[in-house]
Amino acid sequence: MKRLAGFSALALIVSSTSGCGWLWGENGYFRDRGSDYLEARQTAPMQLPADVQAKRLDPLLPVPAQVASTSATPAEFEVPRPQGLQVRADEREFSLQRSGDSRWVVAQRVPAEVWPLARQFFEDNGFRIADERPQVGEFTTSWQRFDELSAGMARRLSSRVSGVAPDAETRVRVRIEPGVQRNTSEVFVTSAERPAGSTADVEFAARSGNASLEAALLDEMLVSMARGVEQGGSVSLLAARDFDAPSRVSLSEDGNGNPVLNLGADFDRAWSGVGRSLELGDVRVDDLNRSLGLYYINMAEGAQVNEEKPGFFGRLFGSAPSKEEIEARAERYQVRLTPVGDGVQVTVEKDLNTVAPAEVSRRVLSLIQDNLG
Repeated sequence: MKRLAGFSALALIVSSTSGCGWLWGENGYFRDRGSDYLEARQTAPMQLPADVQAKRLDPLLPVPAQVASTSATPAEFEVPRPQGLQVRADEREFSLQRSGDSRWVVAQRVPAEVWPLARQFFEDNGFRIADERPQVGEFTTSWQRFDELSAGMARRLSSRVSGVAPDAETRVRVRIEPGVQRNTSEVFVTSAERPAGSTADVEFAARSGNASLEAALLDEMLVSMARGVEQGGSVSLLAARDFDAPSRVSLSEDGNGNPVLNLGADFDRAWSGVGRSLELGDVRVDDLNRSLGLYYINMAEGAQVNEEKPGFFGRLFGSAPSKEEIEARAERYQVRLTPVGDGVQVTVEKDLNTVAPAEVSRRVLSLIQDNLG
């Protein structure tokens, strides 16, 4: 009905005019204004009082030389396009973000590509990797004193870090997570400290251990990553699709005959992999609840992207579906992830108390399976 009204309105407008000159012609609304400046007229310069000292002002919009040098101006002049903005790669690839006391690095790369860059930085500067879990983007260094690190790193940390005893031992945990924007990553660094020679297993703080130490490491890592990319260093030791791919994936049925997808992975890795698979499968995710292990999907719509609002003609012809139209054709289900033993089971539900029809469950779970690994 909306499209019919749009066509009717356009037909009425067209029929009430003798042509399209009012729209595109020389006097139309959308006419070419590129040569309007040729009709500008020069006026006398502003006169200031004799006792005022004024600095000379150069023209803000100088006339191009090829126009100023001739008295016969052409009827049409092609306005030159501005030169493209030159941006250095290291300013675009990595940046440091702050929110209150929190600091982290944002990379315009997927976690699988940032992982080797972050790990290489710590190894090159004398940190010993004690534990690493590349599938969830986390590694931890051993307990070390500053004088056990590389000479340059020890000197820079000693001059910048406060609140650390000379003989104290520290360790850091580096966590690389998918960023808010697609194909980006966020790198967080947390530290812990204990007296030298102690065997206490000091846990990492929830947010920050030593803020000055973590800030110094993030600054150093930011510079190292940008330099590594600029020099064409290592990009990825992990395939991007292997970053959150479970080791085993099998589609079976539970005791009631309902389809179940079994993933050989911990919850963090399974959650990331299922979300990526839904996006690759062009499935609309309307909402999610990680604590409950739920993705709320709409099978009637494609994957949601950052859509621009429709323009004048888009609104006129009703090209964008209304909320009522989307709601009328919606096919909403819940994809649930449940930890079971050493793995995770993925099921599809109509709602909290109702399982989805078997054919729908099998279609969704098969789509997830096809896009994993």
